[in-house]
Amino acid sequence: SADIGIASPDPIYCVSYVAFKNGYFKDAGLEANYIDTQSGPRGKQMLAAGQVFATTSGTNDAIALTLAGKPAKIVFSLDTRITYANLLVRKEDLDSGKITKIADLAGQTIAVTQPQSATWLMATYMCDKAGILDKVDIRGLGGLATMLGALKSGQVGASIATLGMVEAATAEGWAVPLFDVTEAAAWNGTFGGDVPGLSTYVLEETIEDRPQDVQAFITALCKAQDFLNTESAETIAALVREPYVASLSMESLVKTIALYKNAVWNKTNVVTPDAYARLTDIMGDGRQYSNAELAKVPYDACVDMSFVKKARGI
Repeated sequence: SADIGIASPDPIYCVSYVAFKNGYFKDAGLEANYIDTQSGPRGKQMLAAGQVFATTSGTNDAIALTLAGKPAKIVFSLDTRITYANLLVRKEDLDSGKITKIADLAGQTIAVTQPQSATWLMATYMCDKAGILDKVDIRGLGGLATMLGALKSGQVGASIATLGMVEAATAEGWAVPLFDVTEAAAWNGTFGGDVPGLSTYVLEETIEDRPQDVQAFITALCKAQDFLNTESAETIAALVREPYVASLSMESLVKTIALYKNAVWNKTNVVTPDAYARLTDIMGDGRQYSNAELAKVPYDACVDMSFVKKARGI
């Protein structure tokens, strides 16, 4: 059997939910179990400790694990944009002119999940680009709901947010995105093109010891991706809402899934060398690692697309 870790309940992970709900893992000959690891760093730790077969979280987690001496391989990509790089602020702060651009967050606290997590990296990168990294307090608050609560109550000036969080908070009318990853111009202006935000990764030793299980796992995920590519947002939402994202209203879920289908999900699940290089650029310059450290994890050392290519007949 194989325990499959997923960082948090969010519609971005629909590909795994579909594979579970439609029985694709079973069809591929794998007895798979869903594990909510509650954060990327925790999922990474569970993978390193052998508590899960594979995990899905920020792609930077796989690179971090490899640099920490536990070689991991990215075997499947979920997206081409980092969906948790949205920056939410209170509508009243934007309307009053107090916060209209990232530089205005100087002197403020920004909520992220955990230090060194993918959400932390995004906040760090955007503040660094805006020239205010030494003037902000980037604080780990744990779960996404806690981050939203802290922003709503005014404990923090901004929060890194998934598209699901943006959808929920803007629907309630009290928050607005200061940076929105679905706006192509804003995205390309800051990030320069495709970046693999979320990936599924396994330990290198798992590929050596259980290659057939890894192939079965990836074949099932590719089948689920094809379902996402071809089915309507309504059909997908109806399938996955229970038990995975039941806290979201059906309307909000459909809207978020439609956005992911349109602007975010990686339809082929392949990580290209260019996209990988953009991610390591974000991680580098001392934000998460020195450039010298990242030179030790070139594309081939951390990415194995052979399973996706075999599943897709590429």
